[in-house]
Amino acid sequence: MEGQSLSRQDDGLEQLVQFCLDEAKRQGATSAEASIDIEQGLSVTARLGDVETLEKHNGRRLGITIYVDHRKGASSTTDFELVSVRDAVTAACNIAKFTEQDECSGLADPDKMATEVMDLGLDCPWPLTPDEAVEIAIECENSARAYEAISNSEGASVNSGRDTHIYGNSHGFIGSYAATRHSLSCAVIAEQDGAMQRDYWYTTSRDPKRLQSATEVGDRAAQRTIRRLGARKIATQTTPVIFEAGMARSLLAHFVSAVSGGALYRKASFLLDHLNKKVFSELVTLTEDPHAKGGLASSVFDMEGVATRARTLVEDGVLQGYILGSYSARKLGMQTTGNAGGIHNLTLHPGEQTLDELMSGMQRGLLVTELIGHGVNGVTGDYSRGAVGYWIENGEIQFPVEEITVAGNLKDIFQKIIAIGSDTDARSSIITPSLLIDEMTVAGN
Repeated sequence: MEGQSLSRQDDGLEQLVQFCLDEAKRQGATSAEASIDIEQGLSVTARLGDVETLEKHNGRRLGITIYVDHRKGASSTTDFELVSVRDAVTAACNIAKFTEQDECSGLADPDKMATEVMDLGLDCPWPLTPDEAVEIAIECENSARAYEAISNSEGASVNSGRDTHIYGNSHGFIGSYAATRHSLSCAVIAEQDGAMQRDYWYTTSRDPKRLQSATEVGDRAAQRTIRRLGARKIATQTTPVIFEAGMARSLLAHFVSAVSGGALYRKASFLLDHLNKKVFSELVTLTEDPHAKGGLASSVFDMEGVATRARTLVEDGVLQGYILGSYSARKLGMQTTGNAGGIHNLTLHPGEQTLDELMSGMQRGLLVTELIGHGVNGVTGDYSRGAVGYWIENGEIQFPVEEITVAGNLKDIFQKIIAIGSDTDARSSIITPSLLIDEMTVAGN
């Protein structure tokens, strides 16, 4: 693998990474890794028809981590002059002299490094001028404010960014890629009989051509907000609960945390020692696809240069693997799964029923459309969060609900998934449809 480079996004930056690695070796490092991140972007927010903020982002950072006999030191700089980079390497080497030895620290194994070049469709620049961004934001907000019940606005925002990432290590690996991310969002306030409600909508994509239009986003934000007017509490009870797709994602995020290496080797997970055990209902299959074209979490290699690969994390409810980088893998006596830095397009396989069909099958229950607070214990799995949504009877929404809490234990909640929707939400690294939980405690009056 000596001298290998997967992609030449910027020869000058890759040469700078190589300079770091060479300098680290010259200063006595056993091994080293270095990365450069360049961020460029435009953000615009319009509120009540006027420009509220307009920002251009330009940032850069070089990070160097060195290892000397399993002692680790790290430093960073935003100054790319060679003298400053050399100073950063020296600082990292000096830090390593004072750290404890850790047999698990060090680079990922050399045979794990990525070798295949793939175009994942991540770099889709949006030639957007500030004036054009302002026009889109105002159009989006105006679309929402055109609804009679909308009385105020928190604004509409347009964001467009491009990041370039270069990573190299002393195995001879250097890889680089550029990725864009664009979004449009709107949040408004509706009023009725002196009571106010707020809601929002957003769209995001690597490719600006795949964004919803400004009118669609504004309309969706207004419609969601107006539906919440007349919200009330309900009596405390045990009832079926549907988590709208965006909220179902948060449940899976707790699962991801529980099966991630850091929580496991610290024994701070409610799913400790659950490998090859049933952790969800048999309806649940979760797969990871790091090479999905245009995926928001797609990547050929992880933050350690390890090749990513498609895999099944949960099959028919049974946990098939953990989420590991090389350090946590060594702590657990296992192998890295190519997840240093996080998961890659974790997808819950959808069912065949739409959200409306899920609701129509309920005699009574709750549809959750927003969650509030962070009442989750990652060690025990105890779950309690504020919620907003809609009360359902005879398969139809009866009225909006607020000031309630949904509670249970995540182990039980995962096992009580009795239906999965077909309405997949792909606006995140976790891709989910709606979920129907057979039974949860809803605390209200």
